[in-house]
Amino acid sequence: MPLRRVTIQDIADACGLSRNTVSKVFNDRGSVQEATRLAVMNKARELGYLQVPENSADLSAEGKSIALLTQRKPISHDFGVNFISSFTNAVSRSGYTIKMYEASEEELQRNMLPPHLKLEDTAGILGIELFDKDYLNMISNLRKPTVFVDGYARVRQSVRNFDMISMENSSSELALVNRMIEKGARRIGFVGDKEHCNSFLERWLAYVSALEDAGLPYDPRLSILEEDGEQYADTEWLLGRLEAMPQIPDAFACANDFLAIRLMAALKKKGLRIPEDVMVTGFDGSAEASVVEPSLTTVLIPGGEIGRLAASALFERIRHPDAPCLLTYVKTVPVWGGSTG
Repeated sequence: MPLRRVTIQDIADACGLSRNTVSKVFNDRGSVQEATRLAVMNKARELGYLQVPENSADLSAEGKSIALLTQRKPISHDFGVNFISSFTNAVSRSGYTIKMYEASEEELQRNMLPPHLKLEDTAGILGIELFDKDYLNMISNLRKPTVFVDGYARVRQSVRNFDMISMENSSSELALVNRMIEKGARRIGFVGDKEHCNSFLERWLAYVSALEDAGLPYDPRLSILEEDGEQYADTEWLLGRLEAMPQIPDAFACANDFLAIRLMAALKKKGLRIPEDVMVTGFDGSAEASVVEPSLTTVLIPGGEIGRLAASALFERIRHPDAPCLLTYVKTVPVWGGSTG
């Protein structure tokens, strides 16, 4: 029978501390006395909670942290929450603390790190929700072990000196568009800024490829491709964009679920039925996709698995800083809902 997995509560009980105090040690949140921190770390190692690799001396985790750097905290959607949970757990179990830093607009424009990010105390950097090319290149040129989740549009065509992990976009987007074509759609639009990030661009390219393979024309007048911004959350703005089209398409492929759900609201306000008049697909596998009416056809992204892989890739980069850079894709899965019939 396999041994029961050691938990934070087990460590707290063994140390005579609260679970909250032990959690603060692993997540570097709040004030914990140094003696308490060392006692917790020693007990964690003793109980086998910290899964430090055999060559952990190369990692030099003691006194070091992993910097999670972002433009906006990735906790507003299911992927981000699942990613953060698994990534934080993997980092903590390997003996590191994790610190989150949110880069301001000024820091992004000036290619500056947040002032409280101390490189001398940082073992490695994980970038997420960062899509500015110059900023990513600035971070990679720091010569710190670095892994990014997704990246700027066309990052695959760039000469990179960092590792990148992404959800697989093309095959799932092809499956969504092909399903709508099979159900009779002949005029299909796209919603979302294809230059926002590499994932959005890959989804758009797959959409265009599906049209070409089916011998269907791509008409930009049937798409909403404006630069990413708050206007996409405005139903009235989306309604205006729909009314400016020469005709309403048979279907829309949206770059993510947020856009798809807002578009569905605008279509309903225009008096159109989904999927009878217009089919809609999203991408993300969000919780909202299953409760919106009708349920949204989407793509499930394994955020937890991507978090674990990101941590593993970062540890490997710390151990082997001169190894070739890797680009890793994680399989995604279409989830069929009522929005495509």
